[in-house]
Amino acid sequence: MPLVDPSHPLAELLERDTRYTIDAYLFVLESLTFAQDSLGMGASRPVGRKAAGQQEKRKSEQHVTGQELCEAARRYAQQQYGFLAPTVLAAWGVQATADFGEIVFNMIESGQMRKTNRDRREDFHDVYQFEEAFARDLSFAVPEAS
Repeated sequence: MPLVDPSHPLAELLERDTRYTIDAYLFVLESLTFAQDSLGMGASRPVGRKAAGQQEKRKSEQHVTGQELCEAARRYAQQQYGFLAPTVLAAWGVQATADFGEIVFNMIESGQMRKTNRDRREDFHDVYQFEEAFARDLSFAVPEAS
């Protein structure tokens, strides 16, 4: 487990909610980036204007729904861990899609993520069953003999 600077907002979160490891939180953040950058998920919405003289980094931000984030997390976990994905996630405290929602809403409460008025924890409930979902789309590639 990576060490966390005690002044970092995730350190307080880890102390308050011990169900998940730092790796689970980092995985959800990486899954969000994977959803937006690699899978093109997320509806663009305008970002508030900056004061005069300040540069605006993005003209819009991409909002990923709970269901989209769960699917991105599934695909990212498969890409990173293959058949071991459910085992790795379980070691971090993640055993169902509802856990992704708990992690997201913990980060929202600590100011690490944002939500819209329509976002709810329930958006993450029962998006898929881990056993079935992580077995989908996986295959072994056997190299040909030279």
